[in-house]
Amino acid sequence: MTDFWIASGHHLCDRDEQGRLLPTPDLWRAFLARPELLPPEEACDAERALHAALLRNPLQVVEDDRLAALADADAAENWQVFLHFRDRVMTHPTLEAAWIALYRGNVHGVPPLFLQMLTQLVTRAAMEGVEDAFVLRAAECFFRPQRAAIHQGALLLADEETLDARARDGDFGTLGQLLAEAGAPPREVELDVLSDADPEPYAARADAHDYALDIAETRPGQHALGRALERFLAHVLGEQVSIRPAMVIEDPNWSWHVGLDTEATGIANDLWHGKEVSQTRLARILWLGVLEFAEQSRVLPRAAGRPVYLALAMDAAQRVRMKPQNLLAGLPLLEPEAAS
Repeated sequence: MTDFWIASGHHLCDRDEQGRLLPTPDLWRAFLARPELLPPEEACDAERALHAALLRNPLQVVEDDRLAALADADAAENWQVFLHFRDRVMTHPTLEAAWIALYRGNVHGVPPLFLQMLTQLVTRAAMEGVEDAFVLRAAECFFRPQRAAIHQGALLLADEETLDARARDGDFGTLGQLLAEAGAPPREVELDVLSDADPEPYAARADAHDYALDIAETRPGQHALGRALERFLAHVLGEQVSIRPAMVIEDPNWSWHVGLDTEATGIANDLWHGKEVSQTRLARILWLGVLEFAEQSRVLPRAAGRPVYLALAMDAAQRVRMKPQNLLAGLPLLEPEAAS
C-alpha cells in the first residue's frame, strides 16, 4: 500500500511488537525543523548554538542556565516549553502511552501544535494497514479541524486550514490575496469530494488534506467514521468495539454517551438531563454512533450490556473540532489500560 500522512513523521519512529510508536532522535529533529523552533534571523548566537546542538543530539539535557543565557526571554521560554514537552513524552515507553498520559493528566502549557502532531502520529499508527480511503479520510478529523456544509443532499466535512488557504487566494494567486485583503467577497472554494475507497489516489494527496468527506446518511463516510474510531480505540486502548451509525437516540434506557467535541458534549448532556434543546442546536449534531464493547467484563455495571452513544457536532460557525481524547475519560471502563 502507498504510504500516507508522510508529513506526520511516522516513518521516523521505531515500532514495538504491537505496532506502537517509539520516538527516535530523528523524530525530534523533525520537531526541531518546524518553523516555530527555527531560530529567526534576529536570534542571538546562544540560541543558534542551542538549536544546532539539539539537532546533533536531540535528547541532550539542557540546563536552566543555558536557557537563561539567551538574549530573548520569550525565546528562552519557548525552548523551555519544547524541552518540557520532549521530556514528558520520553518518560513513557511509546507515543501512544505519552498521548494517554498527557490527556489524562494536564495539557496546560503544551502548545496545541505539539498535541496535534502527537495525535496525528498516534492516529497514523492506528490506521496502519487500512486500505479504505474513506476510513483514512475520516481519521483526519481526529487531528485536523474541519468545517461542515450541507450541499445538494451531502453533509460535507472539509479541512479548515485547506479551505482558509484556498479562500485567501481564491485560485487567483497574489491578485486573489490582494482582493481578499481589500475586503472583496471571497470566491467560492471548490474541493473534490472523496468518492472512491481506493487508497492510492487518496494517499497521493493525503498530506494536502484537500478531499472533502460526505458523512450524510448511507454514504460511505458515515460508516467510515465509525471504522476509524474502532481502529483508534483498538490501537491506543487495546479495546475491541463495534460502532455503527445512528440517526437518532430513541432509547428509554439511555445510560451512557460520549461527546466527541465540546458542542456535542453540551447538547448530549442537556438531552440526557431532560432539558429542552432548541432545533437550532439539535441541527448541529452531524453524526451519531452506537458503540458496543466486545468484552463486557471491564465495563462499568451501570453501562454493561448497554450501548454507548457517540455524538459529533459543529458549532454555530459550522466548525468541527473533534477531540478523540474525550474517549479516554468518557468511556464507561472500570480500569482503562494505557498502551505500553
